[in-house]
Order: sequence, then C-alpha cells, then structure tokens
Amino acid sequence: MLLKKNIPFSYIMGKIRTELILITLYSVIITIIYENFHVTRISIPIAIPTIMGTVISLLLGFRSNQAYDRWWEARHIWGGIVNDSRTLSRQVLCFTEVVFEGDEVQQYRERMIRRQIAWNYSLGQMLRGQNATRGLDKYLTRQEMDFIRHYDHVPGALLELHARDLRVGLEQGWINRFQQVEMDRTLTRLCDAMGKCERIKNTVFPVTYSMYIHFSMLLFIAFLPFAVIQYFGIFEVPVVVAIATSFLLIEKMAIHLQDPFENKPTDTPVTTIARNIEKNLTQMLRDQEILEVKENNKFYVL
Repeated sequence: MLLKKNIPFSYIMGKIRTELILITLYSVIITIIYENFHVTRISIPIAIPTIMGTVISLLLGFRSNQAYDRWWEARHIWGGIVNDSRTLSRQVLCFTEVVFEGDEVQQYRERMIRRQIAWNYSLGQMLRGQNATRGLDKYLTRQEMDFIRHYDHVPGALLELHARDLRVGLEQGWINRFQQVEMDRTLTRLCDAMGKCERIKNTVFPVTYSMYIHFSMLLFIAFLPFAVIQYFGIFEVPVVVAIATSFLLIEKMAIHLQDPFENKPTDTPVTTIARNIEKNLTQMLRDQEILEVKENNKFYVL
C-alpha cells in the first residue's frame, strides 16, 4: 500500500486517462459536425441528460456508501486486532512470573509475543494475496516455521500454536485455569477478526450492479455533448470532459474502496498497523524485563 497523506494527481487521473481521451475525441467530433457542417438537428433537450444524471448520481452515491462501509468495517476490524494483540501480550506478561533470568517462563513469554507479531504480518499478507510466510522467520523459531509450512492457512496455524502454548502453560503451572480461559477468549476474538476480514475479502461486490451503473453512465456521457452544444458551442468539449471526469472519479473511488485488501493507496493499511503493533508489543516485553528486579531469589514487579 502507498500510505501517503496526499495521493499524486497523476495517479488519480491515470486511472481514467483512457476514458478521458476517448470522451475528448468524441466531444471534438460532435463539435466539428455541429460547427462546420451545420448539422443543428443533432442537439437534444438538456432535460434528457439532466434526468439521467440525477438518477445516476443517486446510484453512484448509494454504491459509494456501500463501498465505504466495506472499507470502514475492515478498518474497524483491524482496530480490534490492535487491541486484542495488546491484550494478549499484557495477559502473557502479567499472568506469568519469571523466577530467574533466562528460565522457561521468559522464553515462553517471548515466544508468544513474537508469534503474535508474526500473526499480524501473516494475516495482512494473506489478505493481499501475498506469501503469508514471508519475513516471519525473524519472529518464529525453526520448528514453528516448519509447522506452518504444512498449512495453507498460515494465520490459522499460528493461532493453533498459540492454543497449544496455552495448554503447555497450564500443564506447567505457569498460568492457572482461569487465566487460560481468559487468554483463550482473546484468541477467539482474534480468530473472529480474521474470519471477518476473509468475509470482506471473499465477498464480491455484485458485478451486474456495477455493470448497469457503468453502462448507464456511459450513455449519459454520450448524450451530454448533444445537450450542451447549442449553449456552449466549441466550449462544450471542456464542459463535457469536466462533468465526465467527476462521474468517472466517483465510480473509480467506489471500486477502490469496495476492496480494502488489494494493496492500493485506498486500502486498509494492514502493514503499517502490523508494524505499529510490533513496536508496541516489543516495548511491552522490554519494559517488563526492565521492571522486574531480583530480590531474595524472586522477581517482583515494581
């Protein structure tokens, strides 16, 4: 994703460059016929494209709202992933107690938190159709990497490793039964969020609805030069191009927003969110180690 506050103008216009060139040529041809050959009968009442434009505007507005709802739902889901990732890390750090430096509990903490960081990156890459295991070797052990390579659904495999570690923690006495239940609820929320993202990703916006709106808009643009030629003359070309640009950009905006996981400038910034989660979780782990001091062969949280 191109995470920029200001999207380049060239990128925006590049999406409709071909359509604008064709519309400009079409308008110029209409103007030449009207002005040079004096074929005045080609003009039509402006009320015709006005009515069509009004109807199409309503349809485009409805489609844009539906597309924005999909984008906002995706962003809302990833906001929940941020919260649950922090919650899981807090639970791992606060429910367990390190007895001495370098013991199994400390390794258990680091393994769980680093795996959660990997899960966020893996989920974002999977939703974008990329290799879900790319770059995860920085956070996972060799055994964990070998485990997830046997799975088509890598984020699901990582959650399974989380669940197995919860059972290990319970069996070893690092966490009690109530703590295990609470941490499992956090994993369930992460799994629910993953499923919601997949639902948005795999639910295709109705093709026929998009096609009908597009064809109606092209028909409106085709009628437009005949309606304004008698009012603007040769200047109908920039008028038609300007109006067509507005409708085309709104349509393109809706198309981009309806797919929030396609690695486009308008999609949900999953990589940036995952990077922020990594920063937060790493700091939590580091600060917890600093706060724990040794006194009488035990560690206490200051």
